[in-house]
Amino acid sequence: MQVTVTVNGTTGSHDVETRMLLVHYLREVRGLTGTNVGCDTTSCGACTVLLNGESVKSCTMLAAQADGEEITTIEGMAAPDGTLHPIQEAFREHHGLQCGFCTPGMVMAIASFLKEHPDPTEAEVREGLEGNLCRCTGYHNIVQAALAVARAGELVS
Repeated sequence: MQVTVTVNGTTGSHDVETRMLLVHYLREVRGLTGTNVGCDTTSCGACTVLLNGESVKSCTMLAAQADGEEITTIEGMAAPDGTLHPIQEAFREHHGLQCGFCTPGMVMAIASFLKEHPDPTEAEVREGLEGNLCRCTGYHNIVQAALAVARAGELVS
């Protein structure tokens, strides 16, 4: 089947199998390997991307379902000159990552969450991230990074 998807501002048309998952389309067809394959069951959130600005787990969405849509991956978060997105910078400043496997999905989930909840409490951030797992950090610094971005009011898409 032919799909036309805009990923990180670049539109591409590709022939894909009807059963191809969006995560595999992004990684294998579009060459964007920042979106990780974790559990394939929506449990871990490592594959989280933005679909028209809303977070989705790309391991349980077909590429065909994204036909005509706009996807943002972790590669599309930084500015073209390489300047980190405020969430990425907050992760760096607040030591919000260790091994880094969950980081792309966490950044994408936080971007969507903060768009909907620009002034969250710590408890709201923790609840908002309950679908994204991290085995290394204990979440504290990830939550602090999200709160720092919210406090600074510098969230940009």
